[in-house]
Amino acid sequence: MSGAIDPEFDTFLFDLDGTLIDSIELIFRCYRHAAATHLGEQPPSSVWRDGLGTPLREQFRAVTSDADLIETMVVTYREFHNEHHDSSVSVYPDVEEVLRALRRRAKLGVVTSKLRAGAERGLKLLGLFHFFDVVVTADEVEHAKPHPEPVETALERLGASAARSIFIGDSPHDIASGRGAGVKTAGVLWGPFARDELLKASPDFLLDSPKKILDL
Repeated sequence: MSGAIDPEFDTFLFDLDGTLIDSIELIFRCYRHAAATHLGEQPPSSVWRDGLGTPLREQFRAVTSDADLIETMVVTYREFHNEHHDSSVSVYPDVEEVLRALRRRAKLGVVTSKLRAGAERGLKLLGLFHFFDVVVTADEVEHAKPHPEPVETALERLGASAARSIFIGDSPHDIASGRGAGVKTAGVLWGPFARDELLKASPDFLLDSPKKILDL
């Protein structure tokens, strides 16, 4: 990790779940429900956690190679998610304050492995959508995170320089995507991944609270 903080960032890109929005427990409930419904058993929680930040189909490939079953599990997951979403998600403390401060001096974007409809639903429900100049979702790119394409797409839409941009996320997949796109990266410690797990992905910064984003 870098020892000094670069004050020259003019573009801040954010992952959504586990970074801006506290929805991780809902996501685990959805995975467990889909597995119980269609597999009749529960894979270890580590299976779901390790794949956080990647698309649903990638997650379910970790527990079955049956393509038809994967599609069925995706449908079940999304039905359960839609039913429980609005009562089960919240904004992490201080995130709204941080975004308001950043918005005065920087371009802001979201880069998520959610589909457009789900990402906008959460952002609008929690009053965050208006802060962002761009939202890049998994159904708008050919390759989702950890591939660099989603971050590259955000930079292109914003007309932003990779050299003056940073991608902030809670998972190693976010760090890999940002590094591949040539931007600086920051791992957040209020999500589901521990410090040592994020360090293995070689982020430029680790942040232990949302307010630390303002130091960037």
